[in-house]
Amino acid sequence: MKPDRPDAFAATELNELVHGRVRLGILAYLAGAGDADFVSLSHHLKTTNGNLSVHLGKLEAAGYVALERAIVGKRTRTTVRLTAKGREALRAYISGMARLIEQLS
Repeated sequence: MKPDRPDAFAATELNELVHGRVRLGILAYLAGAGDADFVSLSHHLKTTNGNLSVHLGKLEAAGYVALERAIVGKRTRTTVRLTAKGREALRAYISGMARLIEQLS
């Protein structure tokens, strides 16, 4: 359903994949940092490793982030970076929220 006004905020147009707290946090963090390792993201977002892993999997499946795994010593290090598609999804989400803020002002 389209809003009555062309500039009106429509919650149905928000990307639900981006909207979640952890997923939005991942995209926002990566937009500023460029890339981050899994442990840094987990600490920054204050989430469990399992929870972060699930959210990264969803973002990776959508093409919003790319994960690179490497063996460092005897451990696997996962580095996450924001893709161009992910950056565009974040911009579109922020644009929609900006419309909402404008209407509330």
